[in-house]
Amino acid sequence: MRILVLGHGKTGKLVADVAAERGHGVHVLDAKENKDAAALTPMFLTGFDVVIDFTTPEAVVPNLRACLYSGARVVVGTTGWYDKLPDMRGLAERKEAGLLYGSNFSIGVQVMHRLAAEMGKELGNAGYTFEMSETHHVTKLDKPSGTALTLVDSVAKGSQESGKAGVEVRNVPIESIREGDAAGLHVLTATSQADRITLTHEAFSRRGFAEGAVRAAEWLATRKGCYDFRDVFTKL
Repeated sequence: MRILVLGHGKTGKLVADVAAERGHGVHVLDAKENKDAAALTPMFLTGFDVVIDFTTPEAVVPNLRACLYSGARVVVGTTGWYDKLPDMRGLAERKEAGLLYGSNFSIGVQVMHRLAAEMGKELGNAGYTFEMSETHHVTKLDKPSGTALTLVDSVAKGSQESGKAGVEVRNVPIESIREGDAAGLHVLTATSQADRITLTHEAFSRRGFAEGAVRAAEWLATRKGCYDFRDVFTKL
């Protein structure tokens, strides 16, 4: 399989390495080579089975427009663009392209989402308040992290399953910390007058994100439509 990697930052480089390790042909475009998505012409994109984007919130939407317009399959690990998700989903459907997005491609984080939803379901109407904290490297651009935002969303959706007025996203504070080269630490806390429950995921490196993204690309290569990684990670 031929994979085009957009973004040559720390995660993008690792995605390219993992894809090569798994036997795929890899081509990488950095920001200078792809300003305003200019390199992503329909002819150029026909040479690839899947595109993986780990760029920036500013670059990802032009990249997506160019790729989806050409009917490409795109895996997006960049966050900070979800306000444009309805537009991108519609474009993918019209052009019979493939779009798979996720705030975090770590399998461990996906399990944390399910546990967060369960906490919301069981504790959201039981006198507990929720808090979220996330720690990342100093060069991470978006704040709060996309993973923190989607974890809070999982809590809220889980609480709604109880059929009662549950946790609202706006009522869950998120603390964002930027220090050193931290790969990612997410801590969800539920506190009552009687006790506290803490759910933690700590990434030791970016390897888990890269492996998940490449596996997602392998899965998407033969599919059309729009998918949330939270919904499909068990199928990889």
